[in-house]
Amino acid sequence: MSPLADREKLAWLRLIRTENVGPITFYKLIDRFGSAERAIEALPELAKRGGRGDALKVVPRAEAEKEIDAVKKIGAQLIARGEPDYPKWLAQVEDAPPIITVIGHAGLLNKPSLGVVGARNASLTGCRIAEDFSGKTGEAGYVIVSGLARGIDSAAHKATLKTGTVAVVAGGIDVIYPPENEGLYRKICEQGAVVAESPVGTEPLARHFPRRNRIISGLSLGVLVVEAAARSGSLITARMAAEQNREVFAVPGSPLDPRAEGTNSLIRDGAHMATRAEDIIQVLKGLRIEPLKEPSGRDWKAGGGLLPPPETPANQSLRNRILENLSPVPVEMDELVRSLDAPIPEVLTIILELELAGRIERQPGNRVNLI
Repeated sequence: MSPLADREKLAWLRLIRTENVGPITFYKLIDRFGSAERAIEALPELAKRGGRGDALKVVPRAEAEKEIDAVKKIGAQLIARGEPDYPKWLAQVEDAPPIITVIGHAGLLNKPSLGVVGARNASLTGCRIAEDFSGKTGEAGYVIVSGLARGIDSAAHKATLKTGTVAVVAGGIDVIYPPENEGLYRKICEQGAVVAESPVGTEPLARHFPRRNRIISGLSLGVLVVEAAARSGSLITARMAAEQNREVFAVPGSPLDPRAEGTNSLIRDGAHMATRAEDIIQVLKGLRIEPLKEPSGRDWKAGGGLLPPPETPANQSLRNRILENLSPVPVEMDELVRSLDAPIPEVLTIILELELAGRIERQPGNRVNLI
């Protein structure tokens, strides 16, 4: 693996920051056109064919250059998927961020890790458990990954500043949230690492947190949930961990405590019950810790144009049939293709066009749905 050339990294940044281009679409575009630069040139026409009325907002070169300068100014770095410092476990995730921003010791991102998440309104007991389990797991050689939130996240980070901790933030890497964690954030920057997917200066919004959660689980061999209500973001992280083939651990709690409802349900559904740190360490020790190669065997820096464009633009009839077959409920692409009985390259081209037009979105697991 080698670093991206400056020109190509700039093009990657422009492409992933462009409207309606998420990580999965980013990789589909690289596959289709062979490079980010060629993909950028094709975007406006693709979006127009997908039914977009106004022009697609492609990030200008100057704006991307400004972000690169801002990252350097705060002492951070941009790391692209496929570069040497990109987290190898995260690279296994289908919708892994094409580019992440990192402050601190990037080497921590490639060490065996445990994600620790839980309630923001955690009990004192929950915080003590998070500190104890995180501290002992850290001493056993595992980096602790969490989200810098109040409660369980903060307890986990504080307990592992000396052994290794990584904070994944939902907004820009320079935006401290919650504000009361500024001191902890500064310590993690110095002793650990902070990771962000969003551009510098981005204020965290509700929709950013599930995206952050997939990175927490993606960086880790397993995820520990200490306290979680029945409908909490921590359970989203646990679900994503399971989908990414990570181990899921949960601390049991009283059935009378709403903050134990989520963890107890995880255990009931098959998560490892963790009543002491050793329960976690023993499972982690038995795992294969050598990251596999890219799932597709692809070198994302090289491109390659694996999906040849159709000889003629897709016909409107097929586009209409695709839209009729889709709904807000995600459907697997294989199932969609079978139902259409149409040339696969043409179907995939239309899906790409519709996504860039903002009419559909792509989900992990090779699924798509109407917006």
